[in-house]
Amino acid sequence: MKIYFFYLCAALIVLCSQTEHFLQINNNSPKLTSKPTYKVLIDEDIVYAEGLVHKDINSPDASVLPLKLDVYKPDNQTTNRPVYMFIHGGGFSGGSKTQEAVVNLAHYYTSRGWVFVSIDYRLKKHKGTVPKEWIHTAKEVPSSKANQFLAIYPAVRDAKAALRWVVAHAKDYHINTNYITVGGASAGAMTAIALSISNLEDFRDELTITQDSTLHTTHIDETYQIKTLINLWGSKIALDGLEKSYNVNRLSKNAPALFTAHGTLDPIVPFSHAEVLNSIYKNFEIPHAFYPLENKKHGVWNGTINSKRLEELAFNFIVKQQKLQVD
Repeated sequence: MKIYFFYLCAALIVLCSQTEHFLQINNNSPKLTSKPTYKVLIDEDIVYAEGLVHKDINSPDASVLPLKLDVYKPDNQTTNRPVYMFIHGGGFSGGSKTQEAVVNLAHYYTSRGWVFVSIDYRLKKHKGTVPKEWIHTAKEVPSSKANQFLAIYPAVRDAKAALRWVVAHAKDYHINTNYITVGGASAGAMTAIALSISNLEDFRDELTITQDSTLHTTHIDETYQIKTLINLWGSKIALDGLEKSYNVNRLSKNAPALFTAHGTLDPIVPFSHAEVLNSIYKNFEIPHAFYPLENKKHGVWNGTINSKRLEELAFNFIVKQQKLQVD
């Protein structure tokens, strides 16, 4: 475990198989369209929570940062919409909710009936509040990667707060919270995996309100169940950090259905990380789809499998696993 943990940390910077589960359509499930049908409306820069920004890690010299998200909603009259929350990549050092590739995804899914939520979160430069156990684990990470590893905790904490905001405001957007998808790319996928597979209390209860006074802004009492997880060239590094820091293992047969796409020549997050997670899902017999992108590197947004783009493949996977209706 220790060797693999270090291997995952090093990756921070630097055949298609699909489990078949024949699912019947639920007539009460949300209804989507296979083609772009609806005009996309956008509510921008909504503050979903606050987070502390420290001059140095956990120093008393800190300020409050508003954390923001964008909501893309279809211009239709349905009151029964599924939701897809997406987390951008950038190595926990950069990126934003308005990256072109993310905006393109938002329009793809929203025009077909989803509510799509794109979030920002605290990055390495923000030096968000970190529990002492996570700091201790960071000491075992190569020094060049330590600050990046420390940034993982507040990133996941913020992403969970964003999803709790979505649940708290579900009625405002006619969201059916029985149909939640969470996804991300690269560092965003690492964050999405941790959000989706960890317990509700993880990345939430390790800090007290005294240590992080902004916790009261995070809809801390809201709960959720994620049905589908979209992993674009990510890894389970954040889960491994949780395991190392608190001696817990959250991967089980209860994990949400997983869609993975990953370049076989990825020099930043090695393809082997996708193989490891896929193997775990296979052993637990959890629904999963694994798409190796042959001879591709990192960030293959235009990747295709048998002439189908990744967003279409993920669309079909989500529909199948959540038993959604499609016109």
